[in-house]
Amino acid sequence: MIEIGGTRVPMREQSVEERIKNFRSVPCGYNKEEVMKEAQRCIQCTGAPCEKDCPINMKILEIIREIAFGNFKKAFFIMKEDNPIPAITGRVCPQESQCEGVCPVSKRGNGINIGKLEAFVADWARENGVKEDIHIKERPGKVAVIGSGPAGISCAVDLRRFGYQVTLFEALHKAGGVLQYGIPGFRLPTEIVDYEISYLSEIGVDVKLNFFVGQNIKFNELRRDFDAIFIGTGAGAPLFMDIEGENFKRVYSANEFLIRVNLMKAYKFLEYDTPIVWGDTVGVIGAGNVAMDAARCALRLGSKKVYILYRRTKKEAPAREEEIQHALEEGIILKELVAPKRVLGDKDGWVNRVELFEMKLGEPDKSGRPRPVKIDGSEFIMKLDTFVEALGTKPNRLFLNKASELDVTSWGLIEVNKSLMTNVEGVYAGGDAIRGNATVILALGDGRKAAKYIHERLSKN
Repeated sequence: MIEIGGTRVPMREQSVEERIKNFRSVPCGYNKEEVMKEAQRCIQCTGAPCEKDCPINMKILEIIREIAFGNFKKAFFIMKEDNPIPAITGRVCPQESQCEGVCPVSKRGNGINIGKLEAFVADWARENGVKEDIHIKERPGKVAVIGSGPAGISCAVDLRRFGYQVTLFEALHKAGGVLQYGIPGFRLPTEIVDYEISYLSEIGVDVKLNFFVGQNIKFNELRRDFDAIFIGTGAGAPLFMDIEGENFKRVYSANEFLIRVNLMKAYKFLEYDTPIVWGDTVGVIGAGNVAMDAARCALRLGSKKVYILYRRTKKEAPAREEEIQHALEEGIILKELVAPKRVLGDKDGWVNRVELFEMKLGEPDKSGRPRPVKIDGSEFIMKLDTFVEALGTKPNRLFLNKASELDVTSWGLIEVNKSLMTNVEGVYAGGDAIRGNATVILALGDGRKAAKYIHERLSKN
């Protein structure tokens, strides 16, 4: 029986007591009966607001309709028309502020759980060996894609489907960019990322790992050897507060902390070569997804107390609702309306305290959130032995310094026009390299858009 509207089918999860001891996925995923029941809540409304609010305009209503009747294979093929990595976006895309957020059903409760439906179908296809029939009509033209994060992946896939020879250059030893190093396994399992990215090689994309454009090959050489270039190098350089004491030991950027834990598997040292040093009491600055990820990783490493130190309140926190909920359930302590003044340490150079200001909320700033204002004379000392700064990122200058002909903004972002082409003819860019900190789905959208314009340009030649 189809139950239109109704209550959202709950998602089974690992218990708190179990999950804080491992890095496995917290959500257990729907089974067939649950996923069909959740899909049957969809009212198949006219206008499809969910599709309009999706940065890659997935055919969400069609996908949900097929799921509702158990046609998982068909749903998967529809999904893959627009999204090369649905098992990933289903897990990390901020659906609550996009497709689910505009779902009419949300007016009387929770909208359709689109992300979990998407993840189920992609997982089902993987588990049952279901893959697309790949028929590519080759055409002349060679395109280089720099960076294998979400933007690079979607651009490479679409260009290969158009029939071009595509070479993807990745500086690290694993493809995936932020999907590999920035998101912990309890939110995005590594095996899911590896499987989704294997699709690139299956369709004939030449993936070159440990290959740093600007060092292994000069940017100008790449321009000479390829008919077009897409830059999806992301924003991998951390931002710091520039306060006293940031040079103490056990003070980390969230980037370093997460790369050591996620990509280098420091939580399995000595099984893996990269260590990480942490303490019993951890303070994480920021309240975005990265801050929550770092805090929850620290807990799983064995820290006894982990604090999120945030200058606003929970209401203004930019992290996903699910991330915040999971963090609080696991015992992460959200300390609101505080901001660091300086980091303090012992005579051996190890952090052991932080001095904080108390804050109050003022008038809204450009983000629309109330501006945090320091309260004069409110300083106080908090004891901790690990300090992680999750303040956002900017593009890494290692590449940009080797490609000085590219115009960049004062923030170090690559400048592009409406077609995502840079000031250099035939060179395009997208994702965090042009946006700063954005979402996986927005980066996918940039990659697809750039691929379309590259195709238009090359097909005229």
